[in-house]
Amino acid sequence: MAAVTRFHLLQPSTLLKSSSILSKFPHATPFFTISANNNADLRHFCRGDRNLSTFPPLRCNSESSISSTESSHSIVRDLLDYLNESWTHFHATAEAKRQLVAAGFHLLNENEDWELKPGGRYFFTRNMSSLVAFAIGEKYSIGNGFHVIAAHTDSPCLKLKPKSASSKSGYLMVNVQTYGGGLWHTWFDRDLSLAGRVIVRAQDGSFSHKLVKIKRPLLRVPTLAIHLDRTVNTDGFKPNLETQLIPLLATEADKISDDKSAASSKAAHHQLLMQILSDELGCPVEDIASIELNVCDTQPSCLGGAKDEFIFSGRLDNLASSFCALRALIDACASPEDLLNEHAIRMVALFDNEEVGSDSCQGAGAPTMFEAMRRIIDCLGQKIVGECGFARAIRHSFLVSADMAHGVHPNFVDKHEENHRPVLQKGLVIKHNANQRYATSGITSFLFKEIAEIHNLPTQEFVVRNDMGCGSTIGPILASGVGIRTVDCGIAQLSMHSVREICGKEDVDIAYKHFKAFYRTFSSIDRKLKVDF
Repeated sequence: MAAVTRFHLLQPSTLLKSSSILSKFPHATPFFTISANNNADLRHFCRGDRNLSTFPPLRCNSESSISSTESSHSIVRDLLDYLNESWTHFHATAEAKRQLVAAGFHLLNENEDWELKPGGRYFFTRNMSSLVAFAIGEKYSIGNGFHVIAAHTDSPCLKLKPKSASSKSGYLMVNVQTYGGGLWHTWFDRDLSLAGRVIVRAQDGSFSHKLVKIKRPLLRVPTLAIHLDRTVNTDGFKPNLETQLIPLLATEADKISDDKSAASSKAAHHQLLMQILSDELGCPVEDIASIELNVCDTQPSCLGGAKDEFIFSGRLDNLASSFCALRALIDACASPEDLLNEHAIRMVALFDNEEVGSDSCQGAGAPTMFEAMRRIIDCLGQKIVGECGFARAIRHSFLVSADMAHGVHPNFVDKHEENHRPVLQKGLVIKHNANQRYATSGITSFLFKEIAEIHNLPTQEFVVRNDMGCGSTIGPILASGVGIRTVDCGIAQLSMHSVREICGKEDVDIAYKHFKAFYRTFSSIDRKLKVDF
């Protein structure tokens, strides 16, 4: 959920994949393999371990939490895999792409003509940070609707500045920008590293786009000792984000020569950092043409709590929603029979830059999703469809805006309106706001809750207090774009926008089931309700 207010809306190594997905898609590229009865495997899984000699054992409280029986019905393990793989929005999109390809979806290119047919499953990416995937019902006809779940891939983080190299008091430091509305004090004293994308120059003069992830702890933002800041516990910890939130990379090496020192001082990034990237990518430093890197917490996502009922992780907002939506679409059309009687088009849209307002080429403020809808209709209508076909399709469409929700905090109960206090493990939270900070209406809330009632799934409702401001989501942006019916919902969580967040394990499975039920049953429910007739 974005912390940035949109005021104008008030006036818009080979990896092995987890066994449950491999059973559905036997030709999938592997990701993780874990035996639920093997404690050692589970410990390695919780750690997100790729090199078992790198770190000492970590206790993630997951050795006995997921039985083999539970794993056949639960996507929690696969979510943890996804979170541990997806350190950045680029990695999250790349992993979603891999899973879609493994499930039999066909990759499209926005720059080329599309050839689509009923019963087909397709997707495309933009900027490798946003993605649209869809499955066309066998009985689709022009004017029928799109059933969409939309989420976002980005999370608050620190990003390297274009010129990140700096030195202070004998230390090599890395200058960063704050992205989104993070709880920045939580980034202090964490084992941090870097991940993102790099543009690499090839010998023939061409360029390639590569993702990179430095898995070992590389950076640290140390706090000031209390002996030097005696009032911090009474006055509060209020770091200056420009001068005091600067990660430490290394101690300065002895200056070998004035020439090298002068060259280093002119470099945009420390030579040591560039060499680390070079080693990771397997290319010479001089072939690295451009970098776009996030600072990331290295602690793996895992289960926690006395009963292993919580998920402890970074980036739950909003990768938990993204994964539940993606997995629901994949599983809701895993076999040809799933689309045999479908009259609509099932779609997932994962956007970037929600945390900073969505106004970008790859954000929800761009017409990406609606352009895709037009192209789909044009392809299926043999390109003779007029504006009326798209307009009718929008009128029949429904959008679920999925973004994490504020669970009631046991130590700050008064921050919630007393009759709208979502709790963990009690189902998806439907968000309401009279000032349209959320796009939910009485009609859309009813339809979404009707799906839950039919499938015996719990739901909750949230309204912000009148004396507090309300955040927003991509829901109002998309709803106002072309007038698509929209409901805002999300999984309840604590510590939103912290470097380390928490949500309930049961809520992940409930969200997945609710989303899958939405795809499979919304058409039959929607036709029973008449409003503008």
